[in-house]
Amino acid sequence: MIIQTIDNQIVITLPASIDLQGVQRLINYLLYKEATKDSKAKQEDVDQLAREVNKQWWEENKHRFLPE
Repeated sequence: MIIQTIDNQIVITLPASIDLQGVQRLINYLLYKEATKDSKAKQEDVDQLAREVNKQWWEENKHRFLPE
């Protein structure tokens, strides 16, 4: 693995034998960190919103998973 700073970017070079799913999870995490870096939201607010969204989704979709 090689990590370099080139201009205003960090460049990471990985061997082709590396687990691609693991790399994708790492990239997703880095994208999340970038997207939320300026957020003022508190974790408990995020958790509450997630619960509300999940509850609403379940109410709209439970018929797809449970027999009537």
